[in-house]
Amino acid sequence: MEEKELVQQLSLPIYQSKGWLKLLGVMSFLQGLISIISIFGIIICWLPIWIGILLFKAANAIEVAQVNGDSRQFTEALNKLKMYFIINGVLIIVGFAIGAILFLVSGASIMALMGDI
Repeated sequence: MEEKELVQQLSLPIYQSKGWLKLLGVMSFLQGLISIISIFGIIICWLPIWIGILLFKAANAIEVAQVNGDSRQFTEALNKLKMYFIINGVLIIVGFAIGAILFLVSGASIMALMGDI
């Protein structure tokens, strides 16, 4: 099997979902722009904007890889998707850690208030 055909065959599932990648990219980008409005959002607005750009670029790269059988574009798309999953994984871990800390602090506060009663 020729390299071009192999790349086209391997990139087909992602190529078929490129519309969803672009939609998620645009929505994430817009979420970042909207979050600029709040004080806390100014600090973290770059994350959803970055995620949106990654997804949109991945969709464009996979389209070129599928149409032209370009292995470099296929690798580029996969690298962008890998970065997307890494960012989301780190955000989930940080979110769980913050949630656990808030749970412990609020539990300790409630116990301290109940001790005063």
